[in-house]
Amino acid sequence: MNPDPTRIKPNRSARFTVALGIALLSLLVLLALSLRQPRLSTSAQGRPGDPLAVRSSSFSDGGAIPQRYTCDGAGISPNLQWSTAPGGTKSFALVMNDPDAPIDFTHWLAYNIPSSAHELAEGASTGGAMPDGSSEGTNSFGRTEYGGPCPPAGRPHRYVFLLFALDSRLDLPAEVERSRLESAMKTHILGSGEIVGRYGR
Repeated sequence: MNPDPTRIKPNRSARFTVALGIALLSLLVLLALSLRQPRLSTSAQGRPGDPLAVRSSSFSDGGAIPQRYTCDGAGISPNLQWSTAPGGTKSFALVMNDPDAPIDFTHWLAYNIPSSAHELAEGASTGGAMPDGSSEGTNSFGRTEYGGPCPPAGRPHRYVFLLFALDSRLDLPAEVERSRLESAMKTHILGSGEIVGRYGR
């Protein structure tokens, strides 16, 4: 007996609807996962690498940055700690920025941090106690040290501390700006990690 065409068409239509729904759901899942990836500056992206677990005794990831580390307080640099580096790491570099500012604002640049280091003590930058061999670049305040959060009144801003493990030391002069630092390190990234703090006024 030949099948009744009027009974086949709805089944085909239902299968197509289900397949389309699954495809759209998969696309949404992939998009959500991509948004959860570390927020690397476009010019700083290098080859994929191992993640670094970055933490701080000064504030929690996603939490508020205490006033002590901002322009409304002492303005000292916070403590940063990180996990064991990927094999072949020769140095670390650090970029701290405020992506919520009208123009992406750089608060802290450090590079050639020794591979043996796994922490920047509280006040290391502002107290002149960076690990031996380290250099600091020029931030958006025009200074070669940590510049604390200092947002306008309104909703809190995010402050992203991005740490990179590099396969070499960088042949750069002191006081370089962010664009030059990112250009120099982009092909040397073995791994990266971040911690984000928030501050509002």
